[in-house]
Amino acid sequence: MENTVVIIGSHDITIDILADEIRRTGQDIRISSANVGSLGGLIALKKGSCHMAGSHLLDAEAAQYNLSYIKRYLPGMSVSIFNLVLRDQGLIVAKGNPKGITGLQDLAEKDLTFVNRQAGSGTRVLLDYRLNLLGINPESIKGYDHDEFTHMAVAVDVLSGAADCGLGIFAAARALDLDFIPVEREQYDLIIPSVMLDQPGIQAVLETIQSDNFRQRVQALGGYDPAKSGNLWKQL
Repeated sequence: MENTVVIIGSHDITIDILADEIRRTGQDIRISSANVGSLGGLIALKKGSCHMAGSHLLDAEAAQYNLSYIKRYLPGMSVSIFNLVLRDQGLIVAKGNPKGITGLQDLAEKDLTFVNRQAGSGTRVLLDYRLNLLGINPESIKGYDHDEFTHMAVAVDVLSGAADCGLGIFAAARALDLDFIPVEREQYDLIIPSVMLDQPGIQAVLETIQSDNFRQRVQALGGYDPAKSGNLWKQL
């Protein structure tokens, strides 16, 4: 455990690339991650269950990611917020888009089956924010209560025909050769207690996500912008 960095929070494929890059470079560090949603990551950080949380919680009123949630759920904790990636969220649809889906408004206007992300996930927060802007009642969406815990699980549901569409990241759609309708480019951050920054495992993570190899691999996934990966964004 002394050589393990525990990351809990929102699911993102780049966490797997991070773990693989650390293995590939022969560092005596391993990454252990759990996908419980952005809010779950902040709660885990508060409980001391992890070294860092992955989060992309949109505060619509402030037009910012994560800050208001960190202040609300981690009061009195000094944290440093590092950018991991910017990434494209959108509707994952079947190859060729046979239902002719053009955007979120179609969830209420067409006979579609939707697959959602779990409550507390940043993707669910984004969806509810956008539905509110459009004046769409979630109860009018078939499948709104069908939850999955990862972007790949959403993509698999679409691939299998269990759902016509779901909100997720471009990289998940591309991995399964599905089509994608962009909705939002969002900010995904790693939130780290400032007192932990000097730990060797934390430094290994930050150095890795700043590396050219990591950024090139992330860029190759599609739907990601790693230009600011590893940059310190805010300290609270």
